[in-house]
Amino acid sequence: MPPTKPTKPKSRLTPSPKPTTPSSPPHPFTPAPPSLTPFCATLPRGHVYITHVDPRPAAFKRKLFLVPVALNLAVIALFLWRMWYIAPYYAALLTSGLGYPNETTLRAADLSYAELGRVVLRRAATFLLDFVLGVFVWPWPWEFFVGTTGRESPIFWRWRVGFRGQEVYVRRSRESWDGVLREEGVDLFDEEARAAREGRDGILARVRAATSPMLMQQKTGYLTMDGEWDLDWRGMVDATRLADKKEVALEAFGTVVLLHHGKFGWVSVDLGKGENVEQDERRRQVMLFKDALSTLGKEDLFFRWVEMIQFETTQPGGFTHEKQVAAAQKIRDLFKSNGVDFDELWKETVGTDGLAGMP
Repeated sequence: MPPTKPTKPKSRLTPSPKPTTPSSPPHPFTPAPPSLTPFCATLPRGHVYITHVDPRPAAFKRKLFLVPVALNLAVIALFLWRMWYIAPYYAALLTSGLGYPNETTLRAADLSYAELGRVVLRRAATFLLDFVLGVFVWPWPWEFFVGTTGRESPIFWRWRVGFRGQEVYVRRSRESWDGVLREEGVDLFDEEARAAREGRDGILARVRAATSPMLMQQKTGYLTMDGEWDLDWRGMVDATRLADKKEVALEAFGTVVLLHHGKFGWVSVDLGKGENVEQDERRRQVMLFKDALSTLGKEDLFFRWVEMIQFETTQPGGFTHEKQVAAAQKIRDLFKSNGVDFDELWKETVGTDGLAGMP
């Protein structure tokens, strides 16, 4: 008998495991804080939002806001004067163009080339000036008093909120770079898609730059607008309303990044500041105190205070609790001799009883 071929065991086909769908956003994105749910419900999707609380004195913010108010009123006055001055001239040009001769009517045959050139240049300069005023300058007061983004205006915001020592600011990404959030078929959290990866990296880079401690300390909230971020006036009014009604705690708005994802809903960005929160808070408090002293014309006191602390901390034996108490009394006496109540100014400016993390 011919030898029989050994039969191969039938291979058992097992279906390849299906890729599991992640149940949470990828790092550094995290679900938005539940406490901000009422606020997130007021925000249009398709943008990145940054919230923070500016604790600078209300009087300082009032003085700062008066600058754009005066500037925009001056621009409006300039336009009204220009319209009063130039309207008869343009009316005469229009009438002349319709065939009714007047002082603006010219016959090229009656003028020399030099005279004709001067007239053409003068009229071209007039048209160019009014074009620049109308296209590039007029939008300033229009944006300031009326708004062009559909999210109200600075005047609307101040009219509804007023000036406060603790103010919520909401920045919104500009459409010049946040288009990946609105692009059809692009998932921001897709690790394979190049457009998603580049959009995600761009968002994170801009968020880190916009939330850097130095920027937040050196600029009041109104000045955080730049080429990449607008202030969302309607968002700030809504945030303040929710805080006033105790629906959202004011502290919940402290430097939070928000954006909407189709699957995960509203998500936040882990700014990676857990280890440096206390240090950043101390730096913020010191800068606020310096600004308050500068406003009072006592900036030299700030530097003397810093020098005193540096001297005490470098003494032999360390900066013990007893030395801290003695140094604090010396500082109070120094400020008192210069007409400043240290504790009262610190409390009014920073809103705490002392430096973060210090006894």
